[in-house]
Amino acid sequence: MNDSTQGGKWWKRMSEGLKRTSSSLGEAVTGLVTKRKLDAEAIEELEHELVRADLGPDFAARIAGALSEGRFQKSISPDEVKAELAGEIEKVLLPVARPLEVTTQPFVILVAGVNGSGKTTTIGKLAARYRSEGRSVMLVAGDTFRAAAIDQLKIWGERTGASVMAREPGADAASLAFDAVAAARAEGIQIVLVDTAGRLQNRAELMGELEKIVRVMRKVDPTAPHAVLLVLDATVGQNALNQVEIFGKTAGVTGLVMTKLDGTARGGILVALADKFGLPVHFIGVGEGVGDLAPFTARDFARAVVGLDS
Repeated sequence: MNDSTQGGKWWKRMSEGLKRTSSSLGEAVTGLVTKRKLDAEAIEELEHELVRADLGPDFAARIAGALSEGRFQKSISPDEVKAELAGEIEKVLLPVARPLEVTTQPFVILVAGVNGSGKTTTIGKLAARYRSEGRSVMLVAGDTFRAAAIDQLKIWGERTGASVMAREPGADAASLAFDAVAAARAEGIQIVLVDTAGRLQNRAELMGELEKIVRVMRKVDPTAPHAVLLVLDATVGQNALNQVEIFGKTAGVTGLVMTKLDGTARGGILVALADKFGLPVHFIGVGEGVGDLAPFTARDFARAVVGLDS
């Protein structure tokens, strides 16, 4: 996939995908500043709307402060507010908009997240991306609790031309991960994508199993996994903050993938996450198609989330 030639199409998909968030924010901004000056009440209401869009209270307070500086009691257009908002969002997102760099071979990517976050689909889309770049890929069906997840990964393997390592449902996921990393080294595989069972961040025994997978992998390759991606469902809003905190402590999350941004008015949660944790955001997803997962870019997201053109 050539990102430069796909740029226009992706912008269209992303801005459409973020419509629910941008419409909600845009209507709030327009309603607040049309036919009135930017007074204390308007700024307070705007701050409230930003919190409601899950941008986070700290960020919302900073934005409100930035907007009131030098503009207090002056007329201001909705587009001026949106441009200011986009600029402040971009500042927060620029440090975290970092590509996932493949630095070694095999490059082992462990993919974690709660049930229903879109882990297995994300793995399939990443496999398609890496295969389109001509890289060899192994998919590891580490969600051994669910037969459906194993089958889903096998289908992605067939679709993308990636090899798949799987065991019967109920098999030990850590043992499978050990065998997969060993096989990838022996076979010269470039990318290894390891699926894991969806687990609630408040279930200690399941989080313990995730730790075990990481520990056992390191018996084969002390540097593995080379990336730990946490897949987050944007529709959960503020709960994503808790997920990042717990998974970060357990599995050493190195980067985030945000999915389902097209299904929510809470797209601002990505800004709150960036502001609080500063973890790299490698990819975002705005749909079910293979092409609906793309590298994260700060400026495009910032403008799309407030409803401005690229």
